[in-house]
Amino acid sequence: MLYTPDQTAQLSAQGFRYLLTALDDHVLTITLNRPEKKNALNPPMLAELAFAVAYAHYTADVWLVVLAASGDTFCAGMDLKSLAQAGPAETLSIPQPSGPVLLGEILAGLHKPCIARVQGAVYAGGFLLVGTSTYVVAAESAMFSLPEVKRGLFPFQVLAVLLDIMPARKALDLCLRAKTISAQEAQTLGLVTDVVPAEELNKEITRLTDELKQFSPTAMQFGLRAYQQLKTLPFNEQQGFLYDQFSQLQQTPDAKEGMAAFLEKRKPKWGNVPNSF
Repeated sequence: MLYTPDQTAQLSAQGFRYLLTALDDHVLTITLNRPEKKNALNPPMLAELAFAVAYAHYTADVWLVVLAASGDTFCAGMDLKSLAQAGPAETLSIPQPSGPVLLGEILAGLHKPCIARVQGAVYAGGFLLVGTSTYVVAAESAMFSLPEVKRGLFPFQVLAVLLDIMPARKALDLCLRAKTISAQEAQTLGLVTDVVPAEELNKEITRLTDELKQFSPTAMQFGLRAYQQLKTLPFNEQQGFLYDQFSQLQQTPDAKEGMAAFLEKRKPKWGNVPNSF
């Protein structure tokens, strides 16, 4: 995380310039709000996104994150014009991040289910937000494209994320031919988890968040954290690591409540994740 728990004890009092946020019943919705630029990500917007995700990570009352976008485009990737223009840096309404903000790593450290609500087109680096979300619910009209090779560039970071989702040849084909694919094709490839009519997008997001809230937030966070850590461990260390994680999880209030509820044949009452997690 590029921000500390103290820095993100609360969301920016002044609000964000390029994001909208709302916390309701354990669900934090983060909305990309630069529709006039097709939600292209400039450095200040990236910092705000890193800050909001860090807030979600550290805040016990946040169990789930919904990543949404304003306008007709979900995300056009990096704002190449803003990166190329020389001039004074834009003043942030939040602290400076402790290091460079890498789009492909922002959601990786969240360790809480993240649902991408894709209402429109996804281009270039926008794939990093979609590819690192836990669930991706897309409108039938949404389109996906990696146009970098048309500009003499290559989506290196996107390729790394795609290789975790789909066969290598499929991932390379998306990068090499710059095709535009439909939401249905993206679902077949594993990039999208659910496709619904545009008018049912909100209903599906609510259905999914309501379902996830029925389960232990502690268990889900332990599982998502372990999933990320497994990627760094050699194969011969993985089972021992997972056994240790299970042993730790058994000692949590949620695990004890889940077992009590099972034995008493009642619905469990989950709590926020312990601060020591």
